[in-house]
Amino acid sequence: MTTSSPAAPEEQLESALLRATDAIESRAALDSPAAALRGVADRVLAQPRLQALLRGVPLGHAAHPLLTDVPIGMWVSASALDLLAPVAGRRASQRLVGLGVLAAAPTVLTGLADWRASEPLDERVRRVGVVHAAANATATAFYAGSWLARRRGRHTVGVALALAGGTVAGVGGYLGGHLTLVRRAPLVDPHEPVPPTASR
Repeated sequence: MTTSSPAAPEEQLESALLRATDAIESRAALDSPAAALRGVADRVLAQPRLQALLRGVPLGHAAHPLLTDVPIGMWVSASALDLLAPVAGRRASQRLVGLGVLAAAPTVLTGLADWRASEPLDERVRRVGVVHAAANATATAFYAGSWLARRRGRHTVGVALALAGGTVAGVGGYLGGHLTLVRRAPLVDPHEPVPPTASR
């Protein structure tokens, strides 16, 4: 009898990640929070010029992927300083964490604009986008807490919160990569109007 060899660790990881994203894409319960997020997006994007800016019309393509590098870069740099220069790098790491939190605001808004333009066309994008947004919001909250703890002199707590934020941001980043590379979001050119939402 022929027995199949066990899957390599990287294959097992890939299989687990695919199962997780498939589960998110098929979870209809996420349509309810998506509806609430849609309402927020519609209010934010009500002004046409702001909507055009957030969707990347001046750039000729979506702005969100470009902006994600800013907070992530600052947060990763802060954790690098925490680990490599735990004393001399304290002030710089605190500033990097705070600047990353500030940079997260336009990053979130551009992501919201991209999601709103795509979610009526693909329920998988709608659902993964909601979890992606929740993960990134949680990560940003951890980093905001990290900055506050550092400011109050609780550096060790701040470092721990930053590491937790980085872990959650990694989850959000994976889902963001799935949206752009697998589902090809945003599904609508920035110059085209947002598709109508189908009645459910």
